[in-house]
Amino acid sequence: MSLTSPEAPAATPPAGLRPTPKRRPDKTHLFFLLPTLIAFTLCIALPAVMGIFFSFTNSVGYGEWDFVGLANYELMFTDPAIMASFWFTIWFSAVTVIATNLIAFLLAVGLTAQIRARVPMRAIFVIPMVVSPIIIAFVFQFLFAKTLPTAAQAVGFGPLEDSILANPNLAWLSIVIVTAWQAVPGAMLIYIAGLLAIPGDLYEASALDGAGPWKQMKMITIPLMASYIVINVILTFKGFLNAYDIIIGLTDGGPGTSTRSVAMTIFSGFETGDYAYQMATATIFFLITLAIAVVQLRLMRRKDQ
Repeated sequence: MSLTSPEAPAATPPAGLRPTPKRRPDKTHLFFLLPTLIAFTLCIALPAVMGIFFSFTNSVGYGEWDFVGLANYELMFTDPAIMASFWFTIWFSAVTVIATNLIAFLLAVGLTAQIRARVPMRAIFVIPMVVSPIIIAFVFQFLFAKTLPTAAQAVGFGPLEDSILANPNLAWLSIVIVTAWQAVPGAMLIYIAGLLAIPGDLYEASALDGAGPWKQMKMITIPLMASYIVINVILTFKGFLNAYDIIIGLTDGGPGTSTRSVAMTIFSGFETGDYAYQMATATIFFLITLAIAVVQLRLMRRKDQ
């Protein structure tokens, strides 16, 4: 009879502590990903790298060129037209973000309330999102240039008797109105999804404790919607930084250059032979947009954690 005791079986770690085996990506997934990767490389990544390269040259977009180092960047930061377009774009984007998200949030709250025909009303409010921006711009251009001044003259309202599109101090307001009008539906849909995800039991329990609609909004709705608000603010801000179509259709950057965005400045430079110079502008603009995208990813990761 052996005096040695049999070896005890190794303890099995709990399921939550077991190492997750690494899975190799399915070759089928890689096969379907390959066309998108090729298209992204040829249509986005490669042109971007080429643009950054030529921003250090004196190229006009074709023909011979020479390296000029940081000359384009030094000139850009001392060019009042470029700086004015950056400031206008950032200012316009900030104001439009506030207007868009405030209106979208209020509409989302209204369209998730227990009211009749709320589903058809959601469909109606989404219509501006599916219309081409240039078409919207031309329609509003006629309204601001013809209809609104005519109506103001009929009622004797002096400030609007002249088109605001011709006023350097008010033209930006028309761009904010039209851009927000088209951007509100997209932000509203995100807010509606967030509001529908809030458990109704929270509102019922708070109502039993005597909380009214305003207190419920302050203590329940807004805190639970914070992540959706952050995502919407970042997405809309990134979109407004690239404003082009609506500005072209409304003011074409005028009066003068008072409403010229960065995107308009870059494209106009291509027509005048300032290819390398405007590629330097585009590179700085790309870095700003990239920084915003990084912030967005970090905030979304915090939300998922």
